[in-house]
Parts: sequence; structure tokens; C-alpha cells
Amino acid sequence: MDDDRLITARVRIQLVPAVLALANPPWQRDVWLDPSTFENLDHIFHVLFDDFCDAEHPERYLGIGLRTEEEVALMRQLGAALDTAGTEAPGETDVEYLRAGSWPQVVAVAGRLAQVMIANDLLELLALHEDRVAAEAPQ
Repeated sequence: MDDDRLITARVRIQLVPAVLALANPPWQRDVWLDPSTFENLDHIFHVLFDDFCDAEHPERYLGIGLRTEEEVALMRQLGAALDTAGTEAPGETDVEYLRAGSWPQVVAVAGRLAQVMIANDLLELLALHEDRVAAEAPQ
């Protein structure tokens, strides 16, 4: 695996689970609202806005953590949806976010982005497999 593919894989190991968490309301209630767990919405924000992407300006992450223009566009939509939900959560608590009237839009955009990211990862996995098979084929 070349260096660029390895970097992308390492970033996506963080991004994809964060997006999946945003797409899964039962997970949000069961995990984020449980004070004994590590993951909460603040962790998700750090992954998507600070540590592994910039959901407000995701185009810089094309080829790093985001594979396609479609992923970039959906990540931008997700960032905007999270910002909108934030205006409805003045105390910025997980409970306030989950109760925000715009939260279903966050879940919907995250669901679409998760679907696209996983499909793109599976295509990359297939390409890696095909490269390996081709390299091992007798010449």
C-alpha cells in the first residue's frame, strides 16, 4: 500500500465512525448520554472539525480523508447542519443537540455521507485486492 493510501486509511478510521455515530440516533442516546463512556458529541466535533477534517471547509481534505467531490459536498452539508443544530443548543450539551428541531437533518445528511464513504471504501478495498491479484499473477 502506498503512503497516500495509508494516510487516507488512517484518517478514515476516525472519520467514518464519527459520521456513523451521527447517523445513528440509538447510539447517540445510549452512548453519548451515558457519562461513563468516552465518546460524546464533543469527541465527534473534534474529529470532524479539528483533528481529521474541517467540516466547514472540507475541500482541503480531498485526497487525504475524503475520497471524492461527493464526500466533500456531503461533509460540507453535515458541517452546516451541525452548525444549525448548534444555534438550537445554547448550552452546547449533547441533550440539547439531540433535542434540536434540526437534529433530524444532521442524522439524514450523516446517513447519506456514511453510505457514500463506506461504498467508496469498499471500492478502494476491491481495487487493492485486484492490484494484489494482478501483481501475483504469473506473467
